[in-house]
Amino acid sequence: MASSSYSSTAPSVFTVENYVFLSVKIKAYLRAFDLWEVVETGRDPPPLRVDPTLTQIKHHSKECAKKYKALSYLHQAISDVIFTRIMACEIAKEAWDKLKEEIHSSDKTRQMLILNLIRDFEVLRMKDSKLVKEYSDGLNKTINQIRLPGDELTDMSIVEKVLATLLERFEQKIASLEDFKDLS
Repeated sequence: MASSSYSSTAPSVFTVENYVFLSVKIKAYLRAFDLWEVVETGRDPPPLRVDPTLTQIKHHSKECAKKYKALSYLHQAISDVIFTRIMACEIAKEAWDKLKEEIHSSDKTRQMLILNLIRDFEVLRMKDSKLVKEYSDGLNKTINQIRLPGDELTDMSIVEKVLATLLERFEQKIASLEDFKDLS
């Protein structure tokens, strides 16, 4: 069951540039506080039945408050520039849908984002000053950014990228991998 307390501390601030990452973080955060369903569906809880108990009244009140908590969190999690786009929204679902529509779902914006990420992936090279771990972390970050908006990047293309961009000092290890492993 989700925690009953509500934290006003937002993990980060939404900007146009970091929408993909922040949307994942916001969904997780709202799920942790049992608020995501309110954002996703926009439904109000069913009305109280006739002659409800005190426990039912308290539960209904908490369920009704969720939509305001979720909207409040969204307001806190976005930059002032983006806030002006959703400030007229009265429910969290409406605000979330508007954010998706204006920032993420635009085909042109999405295509540009993916093209930029693929370009970053293509030009990524291991530098002499970097450790394998640093290179791997940067590569994984770029791969995850490409995959988040729904674009596919095959495992084979990732393996080829790694093998082609490791430093010369790894040539023997690469050769032995190619000899003993089926890289496909």
